[in-house]
Amino acid sequence: MKIAIIGVTGLVGRVMLKVLEESRLFKGIELIPAASERSVGKKLMFHGKEYTICSIRDALIENPHIALFSAGAGVSKEWAPEFAEKQCYVIDNSSAWRNKEKIPLVVPEINASSIQKSSRIIANPNCSTIQMVLVLAPLHNKYGIKRVVVSTYQSVTGSGAAAVLQLKNERKGLKAEKAYPHSIDLNLFPHGGEFLDNGYTTEEQKLVDESRKILDDHSLQITATVVRVPVFGGHSEAVNIELNSAFELNEVRSLLTETHGITIQDDIQADIYPMPLFAEGKDDVFVGRIRRDDSCENSLNIWIVSDNLRKGAATNAVQIAEYLVTSGRL
Repeated sequence: MKIAIIGVTGLVGRVMLKVLEESRLFKGIELIPAASERSVGKKLMFHGKEYTICSIRDALIENPHIALFSAGAGVSKEWAPEFAEKQCYVIDNSSAWRNKEKIPLVVPEINASSIQKSSRIIANPNCSTIQMVLVLAPLHNKYGIKRVVVSTYQSVTGSGAAAVLQLKNERKGLKAEKAYPHSIDLNLFPHGGEFLDNGYTTEEQKLVDESRKILDDHSLQITATVVRVPVFGGHSEAVNIELNSAFELNEVRSLLTETHGITIQDDIQADIYPMPLFAEGKDDVFVGRIRRDDSCENSLNIWIVSDNLRKGAATNAVQIAEYLVTSGRL
């Protein structure tokens, strides 16, 4: 099997390479690492073998069975259809295809069955959406969800290498080009993505639109505020959920404990709760501070943390690729 990684030198692309290498299912694959022209010819190691980075066009010529895209929406819009035309399954990490009606938007634990054999382009959701819907899905299935209010605390890694460099430079006291309009060290700001006409940002709108699509319920009432914070390890979310029916907290904890991909960290007596410092480098979504919201009937508050480069991007994409194999799509 041939698997291409388009954008292999980027933050997410490098993690895709690592997660793919960790997968038992893809031990014997032929890797096709591709990136922009400035990276063509560089070398990388995969499963103890040296590979040379090629151009996207050369990757297309190699006829991969699966192509993991993480090179931005512009690249995906241009190249994904060309790979798809050659019967390659494209798993795209950009925003290019997520809201397209016939393109499945997939978190494998929730809606892998939405992938058809004819689904040659598959969208990987936004990182903050993935960790939230993994928690919402079992609650929605059991109780029904009426409304969700989410505030995110998003790592600089979600903005790419330039944002990471800005934070590192600021902590060293170095003046350099900024990826953000403000200093990020010892600061935070409610600005993720681009501002829309309604005053919300594109990152906030993604949480609304993508959650509705993944959970297959466009009646869900969701509102979001995205905040960028000076951490590297992952995204955190404070989520208030109003359910349609009554619940018991022990039932909620049991339900989430039994959900694949979720780890409960909720022992306040021992100061145990999810933190990005702990989540970094791990694939699970960590859940804690589970408590009833006494201000609103049938409501609860939950704190959710996950490594946005792993489950929020690379791991979810590789899990989709694994599903293509195990389900007989390939």
